[in-house]
Amino acid sequence: MRTWTTARATTLAAALLAATALIPATATGAHATGAHATGAHATGARAAAAPACATGELCLWTKPDFKGTKQTYDLSTLSINSCTALPAGTYQSLINRTGRPVTTYQSDVCAETGEFQTYPGDGVLLPQSPYQVRAFKVWET
Repeated sequence: MRTWTTARATTLAAALLAATALIPATATGAHATGAHATGAHATGARAAAAPACATGELCLWTKPDFKGTKQTYDLSTLSINSCTALPAGTYQSLINRTGRPVTTYQSDVCAETGEFQTYPGDGVLLPQSPYQVRAFKVWET
């Protein structure tokens, strides 16, 4: 069996440190995944700065990573506990700044036979939904 010398350990540590310095720093976070998971918190793993979405708003984009057409819903004009179908097309990323839980649905009528996911209302950033979002509900807290 070979034994490690201090010189070898130091050389290996220096090589690992040099290699990690070449990897760009990224913000890390947990993406909410899986159907029917309630209360999963998602953060933007790829976004250095969050796109504009004001307090009290739910913002959705047609493409991943907050790109494409943006649709904004203000909490003051939403019907709480009611299904809101999105305009033609599907949405793939969102920010929830409503302060209330929001459930997104694959179904355009908020049917629970397809995929759905609930996100808390404390500033959730979801750069890519695990399914095409066609409707949502904002819940009473």
